Amino acid sequence: MSLNKLVDSRDVRFILFEMLGLEKINRFEMFKDFDKAMYDDTLNLAEKIAVDQFYSSNADGDKTGLQFNPKTNEVKVPESFHKGFKAYVEAGFHTLSFPPEIGGMGMPSSISMAAAEYFNAGNTSLTMYCGAITGAAYLIALFGSEEVKKMYLPKMISGEWGGTMCLTESGAGTDVGALKSKAVKQSDGTYLITGQKIFISNGEHDLTPNIIHPVLARIEGDPEGTKGISIFLVSKFLINKDGSLGERNDVICTGVEHKMGLKGNATSSLSFGDNGKCVAHLLGNEREGMKIMFRLMNAARIHTGVQAEAVSSAAYMHAVTYARNRIQGSHITQMLNPSAPKVAIIEHPDVKRMLLYMKSTIEGMRMLTLFLAYNEDIMHSSSNTEEVKEATAIVEILTPIVKAGISDAAWLVTAEAIQVYGGYGYCQEYPIEQYARDAKVFSIYEGTNAIQSLDLQMRKILMNPEMYNYSILKKLITQAIEKAKGVVDDKYIAPVKRGFEKLEEVINMMQAQMKDGKYMALVLNATPLQQAFFPLVLSWLHLWSLTITIPKTKAIFGDAKGEDRQKIISENNEAAYYSGRVLSSQFFIGSEYPKYFGKIECIMGNESAAIKAVPDNFTGALKE
Repeated sequence: MSLNKLVDSRDVRFILFEMLGLEKINRFEMFKDFDKAMYDDTLNLAEKIAVDQFYSSNADGDKTGLQFNPKTNEVKVPESFHKGFKAYVEAGFHTLSFPPEIGGMGMPSSISMAAAEYFNAGNTSLTMYCGAITGAAYLIALFGSEEVKKMYLPKMISGEWGGTMCLTESGAGTDVGALKSKAVKQSDGTYLITGQKIFISNGEHDLTPNIIHPVLARIEGDPEGTKGISIFLVSKFLINKDGSLGERNDVICTGVEHKMGLKGNATSSLSFGDNGKCVAHLLGNEREGMKIMFRLMNAARIHTGVQAEAVSSAAYMHAVTYARNRIQGSHITQMLNPSAPKVAIIEHPDVKRMLLYMKSTIEGMRMLTLFLAYNEDIMHSSSNTEEVKEATAIVEILTPIVKAGISDAAWLVTAEAIQVYGGYGYCQEYPIEQYARDAKVFSIYEGTNAIQSLDLQMRKILMNPEMYNYSILKKLITQAIEKAKGVVDDKYIAPVKRGFEKLEEVINMMQAQMKDGKYMALVLNATPLQQAFFPLVLSWLHLWSLTITIPKTKAIFGDAKGEDRQKIISENNEAAYYSGRVLSSQFFIGSEYPKYFGKIECIMGNESAAIKAVPDNFTGALKE
């Protein structure tokens, strides 16, 4: 099925310009030369490249996959990827939000994140190669010495060289401090790296002639654990003094993973220094590896949420298109009439329910990611100390919710899209099952969702000084509730208010557990807490949305009802959008969000079975 829409562009504009008022950030010096027209043009270009060049190669990447040559240790990506990669880089999307002084466009993160949704909806595997350039260049720009910047940054900014992020080892995944990779300093100031890394996205490919690997390793003699870790830059090819490429560095790809999804992206195993000649340059100072890498990891976690949202959006767009065109069964009001005409399945109540579930969840995801990005823009551009402090608090507390909440929801949304297709959704002849396979990894990589949940519970709330992050979020939710009064029906306001009151009870209980040293019970509820936070935050954002969409809808429809109202919707795209937005927000708060209270009840119940369980309780499994 050919689609010309993978993302609801009207919804993107609604959130950016009507909810967030993005043009307000043009008051900051770094954004003063931009306007709405420039933002629109950028997003239009992103959508065009995503649909024409990325989406057209998505199925090919899944079916053709990668070609790994064990003799040369090289990987070829699907040929169809090259055209899209070139279009992305030539348009400058890899440096869209980089400052102009280093060759970027200096656009807001809000626009960069909105553009990323288009590309990921088109082809996530391909977008990962593009985004890795941004990540590696970002670290070099922030922490590289002048010599390192001169050596690496120009070719990264131009998009000529690729990038990765090399953390994981077979014995050091989540436990990064257990890594074994070693660095030995040389007399010329370089280092020799030895070690192996696994699960490295974009680790080897033929899209660029060189790949820059930021690598975590421990300098010989430095302490164990995370405090002794440094970060280095390893270039696939050594770089000559004139900037040209020299001989192959002592780093090779030993294989690529055969994965459930994202089959067009080279998830690689890399071996450094098999011959003792892997030359590397220190990034930042010695033993600052974790601090530096976490600058990239936090950005990567946010981007994972965007990936999950984008794949969900593409799956939903396919599902709606299929439901509009699939004729099956008569209308429910004619079910006893054997001669009744058949209708499109989008007319059936349960299909409408499924589509509204997907639509409302994705719109919530999109509001969440763009709201976070907007606060990133404030955080990096405002000179008002209090404004920066509040924006930083919002980014901090929402980051694990964006990563974990959206990635968990993406697995459910893509599964529901398959359900809309029925049996066809389970077949590879249709595109929808690929989205579910692609989506699953988002809850696993860039820090599993259990890690995100602990981060939210402990670092971002309970251990945060005076729980400042939580207090700012509380303030925003309270403001939205107050603003909704008199505009939104109380049946949609009251549950949000009651839900936040219940959350307060949970937070108070967890504070007491921490004070009493009941850490097993506390940690056991970290994931349930995160899973409760997600629908609460989405209901708040939907309530905020309703305060805008309800007045707009009333202004368009006036007193029109029934067939007159339907005629307006069929003839007026804005009427269709706003009325649809109202319905999806009402659906989420009225039908999806109430499940939140069951999650809260489970947390408050403090069931201890999982604490009491010992390995031998899990009978039926083999003992090694």
